[in-house]
Amino acid sequence: MTIPIRSTLKDTTPLYPPTMKKKLILAIALIAICIPLFIGYTVFKNPKREGNVSLKETLTPLQYAVTQEEATEYPFTNEYWDNEEPGIYVDIVSGEPLFSSTHKFKSGSGWPSFWQPLVPENIVESEDNRLFYPRREVKSKQARSHLGHIFEDGPEPTGLRYCINSASLRFIHKEKLEKEGLEEFANLF
Repeated sequence: MTIPIRSTLKDTTPLYPPTMKKKLILAIALIAICIPLFIGYTVFKNPKREGNVSLKETLTPLQYAVTQEEATEYPFTNEYWDNEEPGIYVDIVSGEPLFSSTHKFKSGSGWPSFWQPLVPENIVESEDNRLFYPRREVKSKQARSHLGHIFEDGPEPTGLRYCINSASLRFIHKEKLEKEGLEEFANLF
């Protein structure tokens, strides 16, 4: 690396003009601040995401792919598409209550379908543009698990179809609600 040397003979021009010095110092300061922030953000923004070995060990490969990598399971072969037992469905990762069998209906899609969430505050919607048309993606609020999508072809009273991957859910039968600490939902059945 060559270090620029100023000639002592009549060359009084600064190596870097003052405005460029300020910009250079500002750029270095921003980089010094932003890199640790970016690294911290990517590591800590959601600790259950990439690199969390315990979650990979807790979930099946399919559950992990669906909830963490936004995969979709096959229709008509998943665990809850034809479940008619009374109870509620919770997030497989966090256990937060999401849907009730009282709001479930046969959509013919091959995935569990609900016309409304059990606790709307536990659902986060966002636009999904990964396919050739926009869709509304559904995630759980606490765990940010990918659940599925919402379509506007459901039954009354909402006209909505929450098309949900079984792999993102855990079913709790009505008789086990109290044991799971979810007795507040027992009056639904």
